[in-house]
Formats: sequence, structure tokens, C-alpha cells
Amino acid sequence: MAEVTKQQAEEQLKKGAKTVTEEDLKKVLNKRDEIKEKFKNNGPLGRFVADLKLLFSIIQDYVKGEYRVIPFWSIAAIVAALLYVLNPIDLMPDFIPGVGYVDDTLVVAACLAMVEQDLHNYKDWKMK
Repeated sequence: MAEVTKQQAEEQLKKGAKTVTEEDLKKVLNKRDEIKEKFKNNGPLGRFVADLKLLFSIIQDYVKGEYRVIPFWSIAAIVAALLYVLNPIDLMPDFIPGVGYVDDTLVVAACLAMVEQDLHNYKDWKMK
């Protein structure tokens, strides 16, 4: 079985972000509980639980129109990463024991790295 690389995860994220629509933002918010479960129950994703709260918060504030300082590309990358996690059949299918969530973890990590400055700016705005 081939191992998923960081580069493959980044490519998958960028590819997904290019196709994100406003409807996808709502879909992610509607599937919030399902996505949270994947983070709680699946080892490697567990380290991103605190980040997940922040990602949902920024999407929600964007959809409501309360926070629009962030480029749509960053919102799209966040949504693409969460939709990727939601999809059980991806680069490494989630049902494969022990390794099924490695690609999901890499995609989320790539997303956090790509939008890091935007997340810092959002946190500063949220604190005010």
C-alpha cells in the first residue's frame, strides 16, 4: 500500500479548494457534528480538535457576513479540508485500520499551515 505524502495532501487540498462554493460552506456547517465525530474518534485527527472549533467559528462568521476580511481562498481551503475529512473514500480510504486517517490528518495539517496567518488575524479580531 502506497504512503500518502505531504505534497499529495497539499495538492488534494488545493484541488478541492478550487471547487468550493457558498453552498459547500453551509454543507460543512450542517455536517458539523459528523465532522466533529471523525476528529474525536480517530486517533491522528484528535490533535486538531481545538483547531476544528476555530475553523467552524471562522466559517460561521464568514457565512453570517460578520467576518469577511479573510480571502475566500482561505475559507475555501478550510472547507475543502473539512469536506475531505468527511469523505470516507479519498486518497487513503478511512476504513483501512491504522492508516485510513493519515491522509485526512495531512490534509488538515496542510490547511492549517496554508491559512495560519488568516487564523491568527481572525483570533485577534474575535478577541476584540
